[in-house]
Amino acid sequence: MNSPAKSSQQDPSHSTPSPDEVVAGLSLEQKASLLSGGDFWHTKEIDPADTTGGLGVESIMLTDGPNGIRKQPSGGDALGLGKSLPSTCFPPAVGIGASWDVDLIERIGSALGHEAIAENVRVVLGPGINIKRSLLCGRNFEYYSEDPVIAGRAGAAMVRGLQSTGVGSCAKHFAANNQETDRLRVSADVDERPLREIYLRAFEHIVTTASPTALMCSYNRINGVYSSENHWLLTEVLSDEWGFRGLVMSDWGAVNVRVKGVTAGLDLEMPGTDGRTNEQIVAAVNNGTLDEKYVDASARRVVELVAATAGSRDNAPATSTSSDPDEVVKGFDVRAHHALAREAASRSIVLLKNTPAGRQLGTGPGHRGADRNILPLSTHLSVAVVGRFARDPRYQGAGSSQVNPTQVDNAFDAMTVVAGNKVTFLEDADAAQAGDHDVAVVFLGLPPELESEGYDRDGWEIPDDQLDLLDRVHDANDAIVVVLSHGGVVDLGRVEPLATAILDGSLLGQAGGTATSDVLYGGTNPSGRLTETIPLRLEDSPAFLNFPGDPGHTRYGEGIYVGYRWYDARDLAVRYPFGHGLSYTTFGYGSPSASKGKDSKGKDTIRVEVEVTNTGDLRGREVVQVYASIAKSEVARPVRWLVGFTVVDIEAGGSTTATVEIPTTELAYWDRRTDSWVLEGGDYTFAAASSSRDLRGEVTVHIDGDDTAVPITKESTVAELLARPKGRDALMSAFSDKGSDNGSNPVASLMQNESEFKMVESVPLGRVASMAQLSDDALNTMISTANES
Repeated sequence: MNSPAKSSQQDPSHSTPSPDEVVAGLSLEQKASLLSGGDFWHTKEIDPADTTGGLGVESIMLTDGPNGIRKQPSGGDALGLGKSLPSTCFPPAVGIGASWDVDLIERIGSALGHEAIAENVRVVLGPGINIKRSLLCGRNFEYYSEDPVIAGRAGAAMVRGLQSTGVGSCAKHFAANNQETDRLRVSADVDERPLREIYLRAFEHIVTTASPTALMCSYNRINGVYSSENHWLLTEVLSDEWGFRGLVMSDWGAVNVRVKGVTAGLDLEMPGTDGRTNEQIVAAVNNGTLDEKYVDASARRVVELVAATAGSRDNAPATSTSSDPDEVVKGFDVRAHHALAREAASRSIVLLKNTPAGRQLGTGPGHRGADRNILPLSTHLSVAVVGRFARDPRYQGAGSSQVNPTQVDNAFDAMTVVAGNKVTFLEDADAAQAGDHDVAVVFLGLPPELESEGYDRDGWEIPDDQLDLLDRVHDANDAIVVVLSHGGVVDLGRVEPLATAILDGSLLGQAGGTATSDVLYGGTNPSGRLTETIPLRLEDSPAFLNFPGDPGHTRYGEGIYVGYRWYDARDLAVRYPFGHGLSYTTFGYGSPSASKGKDSKGKDTIRVEVEVTNTGDLRGREVVQVYASIAKSEVARPVRWLVGFTVVDIEAGGSTTATVEIPTTELAYWDRRTDSWVLEGGDYTFAAASSSRDLRGEVTVHIDGDDTAVPITKESTVAELLARPKGRDALMSAFSDKGSDNGSNPVASLMQNESEFKMVESVPLGRVASMAQLSDDALNTMISTANES
């Protein structure tokens, strides 16, 4: 373990100095030095003896997450390409997001915090919460969902868990970082409405509800401006609008022009540049092109980060009570954390399909009749296990989030613990022997080289050699359970027709093998739900024509229609919809009810309640999803969109009331005319659902909208003017002295001819005034009169 950085201890007789006091005692050069890393993983240290006030700054360590602590050993390679120190590999975001369980995610965050403390890590670089815009993004395994509500709730839970231990979090990558192709330069060309409603929404929720210690800016440009020097993004939106008071750091190597970044709101450049960019900052201040106040502000936030995470040293993690020294690694309870990883993995598995085999399986007390679903498996059945992922699991993604696990379970070994010699592993060449068994469990998926940080996928197909293996197994045995391992969505076109049941394991972390066995044999009733849509064809996906884009640019042409919003708007059939997942039991829904209320901060909410009954014979967990829709809107809206969810655990035959509290802000849209959120008044329908296409009941609530009329300007149309209460009178008055030959008002005459008047309804008022030779005074009076209403 690296020795702790030298602490800048102060005289104990004095109170803890404020960050402002610390910064006041630093020279310009020292302040500038704080604005980049001391090395690849540490912030810069300033010795108290070198400052005028005797107040120094401690160096702290930052390291990768977000599903495990990836710390390089002392003397390890700077880029972190080598093996890291052992830590628990929890399910990556692609897995744990499917649990929809924010309490579980928060517990994982807390465990990660304790492991960070054990390694003297003060800030974990996570969670990653970018939206899965395209299913071909090579880094999708690090992200939670195609939907900002899931991404925001899951990300906030991880932040709360980490920070509960005193360790800092760093939500990433801010923002619109949705592809790996040309990721250090590409411009995400996206209109402000989808940028606000889809790509910034999760970040906004995390900032305003969980107060992350830090945010990491992304590599890419947004509408031509690098995130690292984007004043609108880092200051106007993040700080001024959302009230973020934490530190903004760069992704490693994301800085373009450092001085521009300082004024934009980028506090810390990582990694260190051996003083090169610090000298640029000092020079810019000295020559008058950079106000020193920006340097002071960023230096203060670095000092605040150090102070905010200092308490983590006092939160000693629990240690194992085991007498086996291998059970304890650097002070955290390896066994307890592995058990948590197993629980998390079992909650992350999605049962996509479960049907009867069509024939009786086995004989004796454990037989399965032809009319019973194939899962869960009976321990009396003979099972052929096929596919290398059964013994050599794919459990995490590649790149900066790859950790060195404390142990790795594999599914085959775990299955033999449950069912003994009833389970046999068949090599690929022996696949025909599957016919000698009651059931074949076939493990399929993507090898790690097909998806990673740094590059996007070329396609979404499972490799042909694996599909050919499935064909051969099916020729011998048609009772097939398929288990999937992958970081991004895969094509199931050749899989689904041959599979009696499908378990989607995505990536499950180090305990995923045992968790898979738990679900296969019914030790755990599956409760995972998809957080992204599985389409029938890649060509049906929203970003198909715009991903990864042209050189240097990627156009977000799908707008707000990302994920299920796109498929629903186009009424496209999908293989499995967003939110889908089966259970070994069944759930019935009552009629939902809705009421208006306030949350703990006094903000308006809609509370949706629905009684859920476990109508089967096994205890199970149901993810109750609530989708909103509005019948009439003045802007384009999705058919429905997720506004909230909850997880309920119900005994067989039992019932419970599921309650989902929905902030009315989830119903607002971003108005480009006013550059603000607008809650549109009207009748909103809230659907209680088991997936985005499995709606179980609806309730309608009338909601009063915001009183935010769009100001009438010269660019407003005649129709927009007439929509205002005084609009018609203002228009008639403006043309009162422009009488026709018979003395009548020409506007009044035109209004009497519906077809002719429709021709001018879309004409801007300034153009009307110009064509009708209306004076500027008359035009301005008309506009001001209309704006009074």
